Amino acid sequence: MNDLYDAQSSTSSEIKPGYSTVERLKSLIASEDFAPGSRLPSERDLIDRFKITRANLRKAFDILEREGVIWRHVGKGTFIAEPHSEKSILNISELVNELTPVQLLRARLSIEPAIAREAAIHASEADVSRIDAACNAASSATSWSEYERADDLLHHEIAAAAQNPLLMSMFEYLNAVRRAVSWNKVVRSSDRPASDHDSFAEHTRIFAAIAGRNANEAQAAMRTHLISVSKRLFGDD
Repeated sequence: MNDLYDAQSSTSSEIKPGYSTVERLKSLIASEDFAPGSRLPSERDLIDRFKITRANLRKAFDILEREGVIWRHVGKGTFIAEPHSEKSILNISELVNELTPVQLLRARLSIEPAIAREAAIHASEADVSRIDAACNAASSATSWSEYERADDLLHHEIAAAAQNPLLMSMFEYLNAVRRAVSWNKVVRSSDRPASDHDSFAEHTRIFAAIAGRNANEAQAAMRTHLISVSKRLFGDD
C-alpha cells in the first residue's frame, strides 16, 4: 500500500500538488467511517501519519473543502461535511461552467443580506464572538489562502447565527457554488490582502450591525459588501 501511495505521490505531484494527500484523506475518512459532523485528527497527527508537510496537508484540505467533503472551523478543527447527493454535486459542476459572475452576485444578493438581517435578530452572544473572531482572522491574514479561509468562515458564522436550518442549507449550497466559481475565475495580483483592503472595513460594519442588533443595517452592510467584492474580483459595473 505504501508503494502505491508513493507512486500516486510521484505522479500526482507532477500534475497538481496535494492530490496524493487528498486520496489518503479520503481513504482515511472511508476506512474509519467518520460520520458527518465528526472531527478529523489534528493537523499534527495527520502530518505525522502521512509523513507530509503542513503546506501539503492544507492544500489537500483546500481541495476537499471545495469538493464539499470537509469544512473547517478556525480554532476548533476540520470536520466531515454533510454529504450531497450525486445530483447536487453534478449540478454544482454544471453551474460552474454556466454561471456568470453577475448571476452569482444576484443570487448572493437575494439570500445573504437577508441572512445577515436574521443574524442581527437571532445571534447568541457566542455567535457574535465567533463572528468577531472570524473578522479578526481575516484582517490579520498573511496570504490570500489564509484570508479566503477566514472570509469563508465569517460568512458561515453569520449564516449559523441566523438560527435557521433552512437558511443555513441554502447558504451552504450557494457558498459551494461561489467557491467553485471563484476558484476558476479569480486571479490575484498580490500575495496577500493589502493592510487597507476594503473588505476589512466592510466586515467590521457587518459585525457591528449584528452585534448591535441592528437588522436593517446588517442587511444593508452585507449588500454593500457583496457588491464591492464582486466589483473587485470580477470588475462588474
